[in-house]
Amino acid sequence: MKAKDMRKGTIILYKGAPHKVLTAEHRTPGNLRAFVQVVMRNVLNGVQSETRFSTTEDISEADVYTFNATFTYADGGMYFFMHTTNFEEIKISEELLGDGKYYLQDGMEVQILTYNNEPVGVTLPKSVVLTIADTEPELRGATASNSPKPATTDTGLTLNVPPFIKIGEKIVVDTTEGRYVSRADG
Repeated sequence: MKAKDMRKGTIILYKGAPHKVLTAEHRTPGNLRAFVQVVMRNVLNGVQSETRFSTTEDISEADVYTFNATFTYADGGMYFFMHTTNFEEIKISEELLGDGKYYLQDGMEVQILTYNNEPVGVTLPKSVVLTIADTEPELRGATASNSPKPATTDTGLTLNVPPFIKIGEKIVVDTTEGRYVSRADG
């Protein structure tokens, strides 16, 4: 793959280790050749780095295996999943899961990425339904165009929501950006 084709979430081989692309920004300064500015995280040790690639540079994708798993429970900073095909238990650390821990719900199906038979990442559904556990009271006459207010969900995620959202309401949250999308149906 060419460097210009890298996207957020792509796992590449860089200096002999798999790295997950966190951001990939194509830039063309007036007096230089185009390049791709990449922020990536080594999936083996969690070290984050930033580098530039020429847009035409060949980049090797890491040989990762993806499978479906179901979230079962969390205990002491470890999160446990069950492989949906062979029913093996997979445990993933809180560090590896990152902010994804705020979106996990019992029975949720996710995709687990492995490299050399070791889990290196979890892909969540694009959006999840969460319940508001704490927020400021609703203001009279509040509409979606008014400025947002902070709220905390039952999973511990803090995000901005429209002023008409109340405690106990279910909302749809985008898992890639961690932002409010809409009220949940029903």
